[in-house]
Amino acid sequence: MLFSSIGWAKNHQGIQLTAAGKVLQAQYKKKLYKLKTDILAAFPEINKSQKEAYFKAIEAESKAKAKLAAANKNKGELSKAQTLVGHAKGKWIGGADRGIATAKDMLKKASNSAQRSAAQKELEKWQKNRQEGVKALKERQALLDKAKKDEAHFTKLFKAAELELAKAKKSVGAVLIGLQVNDLLKSAKLDPKLLQVAIMNEATPAGLAVFAQQDQKNKKLIDSLLGNTALMKQMLIADGAKDGQYGQALLIYSAILKKSSKARQGELQRLALAISLEHAVPVSQRNPLAQTSAAKTVDPVKRYLHYEQAYLNNELDPAFKFLNVWDYRMVVDGNEPDEALAWGREMLRTYRPDHIATKDYRWRYVAAVRTEIRYGSEDNKHDKPELHFFQNILMNGGVCGRRAFFGRFILRAFGIPTTARPQRGHAALVHWTPKGWVICLGANWGGGWTKTLYRSDWDFLATSKARVNKDSFLQVKRAQWIGDVYGEKRVYGLNSDKPAFWNSLSLNLQRKFNENSNTVTLAAVGTDIGEANESRIKEKVRKASVSAADRKISIASNGVITIPATACSKPTNSTGKIKFMNSFQEGMQLHYEQNGRAQDFEYTFISPAAGKYLLCAQVATPTWKQQLFVSANGSKQSIDLELPHTLGLWEKTKSVLINLTKGKNTLHFSRGKEVTTDGRRHKGITIKEFTLTPLKK
Repeated sequence: MLFSSIGWAKNHQGIQLTAAGKVLQAQYKKKLYKLKTDILAAFPEINKSQKEAYFKAIEAESKAKAKLAAANKNKGELSKAQTLVGHAKGKWIGGADRGIATAKDMLKKASNSAQRSAAQKELEKWQKNRQEGVKALKERQALLDKAKKDEAHFTKLFKAAELELAKAKKSVGAVLIGLQVNDLLKSAKLDPKLLQVAIMNEATPAGLAVFAQQDQKNKKLIDSLLGNTALMKQMLIADGAKDGQYGQALLIYSAILKKSSKARQGELQRLALAISLEHAVPVSQRNPLAQTSAAKTVDPVKRYLHYEQAYLNNELDPAFKFLNVWDYRMVVDGNEPDEALAWGREMLRTYRPDHIATKDYRWRYVAAVRTEIRYGSEDNKHDKPELHFFQNILMNGGVCGRRAFFGRFILRAFGIPTTARPQRGHAALVHWTPKGWVICLGANWGGGWTKTLYRSDWDFLATSKARVNKDSFLQVKRAQWIGDVYGEKRVYGLNSDKPAFWNSLSLNLQRKFNENSNTVTLAAVGTDIGEANESRIKEKVRKASVSAADRKISIASNGVITIPATACSKPTNSTGKIKFMNSFQEGMQLHYEQNGRAQDFEYTFISPAAGKYLLCAQVATPTWKQQLFVSANGSKQSIDLELPHTLGLWEKTKSVLINLTKGKNTLHFSRGKEVTTDGRRHKGITIKEFTLTPLKK
């Protein structure tokens, strides 16, 4: 394979430079020095006093923001105190009063000493609870009275802080104008040289020489890149090659272009470049444990071809074609094999198509974590070595990490950018939506970090917002590239290391652009199910539009009866437990949720003849040893229709024998108790149809 021979991808410093390589290194150093000299000669002079004025203005603005935040917090004390008083009066004391009334009624109706004793204990409990509530109300009322008294003072402080911040912002604006860098940052005149400096700084002259000394073709690739302003700009706006490995990125990019003519333009060119940049350092592949001979790293060319084919087959999200190179990098960086991605798409299309069809991008695809990945690690010991990691998670659930892993996997499978966003004691994720990035399963912005160049989640959010406006973001990046000319350390966020002048200017320009834009910050979703199976937010039950054709029970000439899953006589439409939904195949299907109370369902139909019939169902199941019980015509004896483990794909159950009468029949289905006979909790199942085949005499 083209890439296996390039062993320097992770640590090119471990390779010795040859004599020819040392000559190349000297040439690259000389070129870099010349570029920097030429650029500096074209720069406006920014003296020490101007820089000091800039940092002073930025610091003043930062202090003014902190004052405003503190004043705003103080203003909120009144609202908080009012809420606490209301709680003490209503839920605490009011609840105790209701409990006392109920206990007195129990005492009045008690007919024996045991009942009177129990009622008396209940009464004493609620009376004590009321006393505690009265005490708490007194304390809270005092705090409310103080907050009301201080309200005018805090309002005055808040207004003063607002004025101070407005003044500080105006001062920063004036300083920025005084620096006279606006025209410089808006102009592309110096881009050819700036871009070369940025790439050579990241790759280093030694790194470029190590790559170029191996092959004359390698040297030509580097020369070609340094002469291609458009490609360099595209790479650097997307944050460059992983670990500065531009040589490896160019090898991958060239190989993709040879394999696919479609990768030369548009969204597929951006995709090809994203894979090249992200896989410049090989990505370890997470294979099933039993596949000991499988490839150890993801093949970047095959990864591109996988997504290209999925895109051309309309298997990916409609928004996939509009993503930029930076976005695509967070689609293609997963450690799952390509066949696992293909399974993920087929599984969700089969098992939960409603998660694909939803218009709510915050939960599109990733809602599978909420509905299908049961919280808990007790079943993880049953993971099967022949299955992919994410198939095991679907089968056996998991806690924080496994749920977030699956969420990111299923998003990548459908071409949605996502990245890890851990927080203390918890795992979460963030993902792209047309309205901005959103957090799933974790606390709001500011509560975690990302495993990207933007360590703070605030910094990640800031760059994601700034990238919406390409022209202004280009100014942000130019300031960063100028910092490379001056030898500044790259800083990727205001919440990271303290930046030097040009990096500080870059980040503060980004902040200003974001403040003046109309982009919004999306609130986190799923914060209440990070460590739970059921959300406190009740999902609205949406009625399905089930046509007569979707309810039509057919009888073939050979007597076989086919019952669509949505032809229920009970219930006749979606409930909180049973959902009717459109199939990716023709017609509709029924999904039985894993969470919540059990619910039975029935089918009433006409049989052309009495006798024994073999009943089987076309089902999709995510896990093993699941059960569905069936009885016919009011029989008290239920038959276990054993459900196969289908990995969420369509499969038929084994047949069971059912007695039908001629004419009207009713099949009653139930899941039984909340747990299976061997103690496992029921998980969801999806049913397409049932067939009843008459048993030949």
